[in-house]
Parts: sequence; structure tokens; C-alpha cells
Amino acid sequence: MTVTEQARAGRSGLPTGFTVELDAGVVRLDSGRLLVGGSPLTAMRLSAAAHALFPGSRLVVGGPASAAVAERLVASNLAQPVLPEAGPSRDDLAPEDLTVVVPVRDRPAQLDRCLSALHPLRVVVVDDASHDPSAVAAVAERHGARVVALSTNLGPAGARNAGLAQVTTPAVAFVDSDVEADAAALLDLARHLADPAVALVGPRVAGHVRRPRPRWFERYDAAASSLSLGRKPYAVRPGAGVAWLPSACLVGRTAFLGAGFETELRVGEDVDLVWRLVAAGHRVRYEPAVTVRHDVRPTVKDWLGRKVLYGSGGALLARRHGGHVAPAVLSPALAAAGATLLLRRRWSLLVAGAALVHAGAAVARVLPGEVPAVDRAKVAAVLAARGLGWAVRQESSLLLRHWWPATLLALPVPAVRRAVATALVVDTVVAMTDTLDDDLDLPTLVLGRRLDDGAYGLGLWLGALRARSVAALRPRRPGGR
Repeated sequence: MTVTEQARAGRSGLPTGFTVELDAGVVRLDSGRLLVGGSPLTAMRLSAAAHALFPGSRLVVGGPASAAVAERLVASNLAQPVLPEAGPSRDDLAPEDLTVVVPVRDRPAQLDRCLSALHPLRVVVVDDASHDPSAVAAVAERHGARVVALSTNLGPAGARNAGLAQVTTPAVAFVDSDVEADAAALLDLARHLADPAVALVGPRVAGHVRRPRPRWFERYDAAASSLSLGRKPYAVRPGAGVAWLPSACLVGRTAFLGAGFETELRVGEDVDLVWRLVAAGHRVRYEPAVTVRHDVRPTVKDWLGRKVLYGSGGALLARRHGGHVAPAVLSPALAAAGATLLLRRRWSLLVAGAALVHAGAAVARVLPGEVPAVDRAKVAAVLAARGLGWAVRQESSLLLRHWWPATLLALPVPAVRRAVATALVVDTVVAMTDTLDDDLDLPTLVLGRRLDDGAYGLGLWLGALRARSVAALRPRRPGGR
């Protein structure tokens, strides 16, 4: 089924031949019938019929039953799609079926690089009321791109929507003018549209420094860009390991996008679009096997200003999407245990142990009754331990990033100072783990991380003050909105 046929037919289930493979991090128990892993962390028990569909780690869709199992596995991130290898028999999206929308306001040099990479795709450049529209038009004309000139600045969301309104192809890509994404990368992303439920897919957006000798903040931004969401693929949804996609580079199914982005949002419009699509029953994918390059900010002021802007959007998103914006998801027991570990008191391990027993018992109660006792205990222990580790990590982030203004005021309290010291160690280890593949020295990592968190947290609090709402600052319990 081609992308055009899928758009006409609407969602009809995974097609015959579609293949998924269990994620490498999934634990298989009870002779492979109990799967533990995914994101959010899930324990799924397969029926005998479902288990018989794939004795190994791969499942090939051959009918409605296998399609239903594959969809559940993919939706919970227990499995990932296996895209076919390149070859003449592959039914990929043709270049003429994809239109690229590039919103821009001035920046002709970056636009020139962006358009050079997109050849031979059809491109619509939306000039969002540039100060020098002739320079933008000249670059677009040189690359054979169509120009939609706006007389009033609408912002990124409005500019993208103006371009989307001109698209007649079954697939559309949004590429910012400071991004280099070649045609091959966009067509690779479009391969995910073989799943007729996929509405949107995004690549890994890596920070890129153009100067031969990068300054310290440019090296940090390139290694720890807010737009780079890791090297593991995900089904994107609230609460998952990747919960949103940056609009710097996206490929979507035109028929599912409707009018596009919410024009009232000047920041966070990409998060809003992803969550609306997921709420409507569509799938959104993150594909880090495809990497595009995004220019880092040229000055410290621009870099930190962008972080403040990102944070300021939290209150507006909370108004639209409730607890999806919560800075942490914590059960009361694990929240208490994580806090005691950060405090490093003599009784901390005792409290943590009690919380693990409580969490493990809660997990064991909800597992199917036919799960063997040994496997039930293993699952309960694994999920409880992971939950406690995640609680410590989240609470460290709360102290240093989301709540730092309140943390600063409370520093005279010895217990708070002790918790902050522990949180700094935890957060630094997390940051080092996230940037293992990048050549970044420890002092630059620590300084960049603290400024990054400080700017984002400042924006979060400013947005909350403007909205007169603390919804974006308030953690929530698992399963709550």
C-alpha cells in the first residue's frame, strides 16, 4: 500500500509483511510469555496464541491477529519497527510525493545551505515578514523553491501552517532554515509511513558548530543540544522516554496534520502538535538512525535566551495538556524514598528498602495470576528498583532545574544543602552518560549543564508567573493528569 493509498483509506492496521523486533532492553520471563521493559516501563503477558506468533525476537505481520500484537508492542516501546533494507523492490516514498516547507525570517546564508541540501525535492519557502525579503527571495529563486511571502510576522507555527496550506503531496516535511537535512534523510524518515497509523516522524537533531575552533558553550550545545533526544528509537507519547519532537525537522502524513500547528503558541507548538496527534489515535515516531544538523547559537546570550524561551512555554502547554507537562512523575512511596537518599541520613537506606518492598508488592498484585511466583518476584524487584532510581534522578532534576529558585532560597537549611550536593553528583553522572559519545571535558559539561538548567528553570518560573499557575511546576502521580 502506497502512502497515497493509505491517506485515502485512513488507518487500517499494520500491512502484511510489516516487521517489528523486541527492544534489546526487554526482559523475557515465563518462557518468553512475560515481557518487561518498554517506555513507560511495562509488564506485558502474551497469550499462548500471541506468543506462538513469534518464537524468536521478530514478529512479521501476516494478518489481523499478528497486526494487533505488533501494534501493542510498538505502542508500548517493547518493540521497534524493522524498516526494509535498501533495494529496487522497496516501495518507498517517491521524491515527488514529498513537499518540504521551510519557514524563515531573514538568515539568507543559512537558508542557502538548507535549500542546497534539499535538492531535488519540491520546496515551499515561507518568508515570515523578513526585514530584507528580497535577499530571501533571491536565495529561494536560485534553488528553484516557491516563495510564500507573509506581510505580517506570524511566528514559526503560523509560517509553517502557511506553507502546509500549499502542500498537495501525501507527505510533507518541515525543515527550519538553520537545519541541514538532505533529501535522502527526509525520504528515509518517510519510510515510517509504511505504518498507516504514523502521522509524524522526526530524526535526531544534532547541534553543529561551523567555526573551526568552537567556543566552550558551542561545544556544550553541540554535545548536549535540547533538540537531540538520544540515540534510541521510540514511539513518541507523553510519559515515554521521548515525549515530543522538535519542529526543527519533521516528516508527516499531510492528511493527518489538518491545519497544522497551533498559531497561538510561539513556543512549544511542536510539543502541542505531537500530543494532539497522539490523543487522536495516531502514532508518532522518533528515528535517531537519521541525523540532521542544526546550527548552534552564536552567542551565550542567544543560547541561554533560547533556553529561557523553551522554559516559558511550560505554563501554556500545561493549560492545554494538563499533567503531561509535569516536571516529574512520582508515586508517594518512591518519592519519599528518593528524597531520603538525597538527604544521605543514617536511616535513608532503611526507608528506601521499605519503599522498595512496598513498590514491589504493588507490582506483584497487578501481574496476572498465572505468572509463576519466581517470575513475579523478579518483575517486582526489577520494576521497583528502576522506579527508585528514576525517582532519585527526577528529584535531582527538580532541585537543580525546575525548582532551582526555591532551592536557592532554601540553601541556608543544612538538609537542603546536603540534598543539593547529592543531586549535583547524580545529575553530573546522568549528563556524562548522555554525552558519552561526544568529546566534552568535565568542566565544560558541568558549567554548561548548570547554566542550561538555570536558564530553563528561569523561563519555567517566568511563564508560571505570567500565567498565574503552578501547573507546570507540579509533579504528578503515575497514571494521573
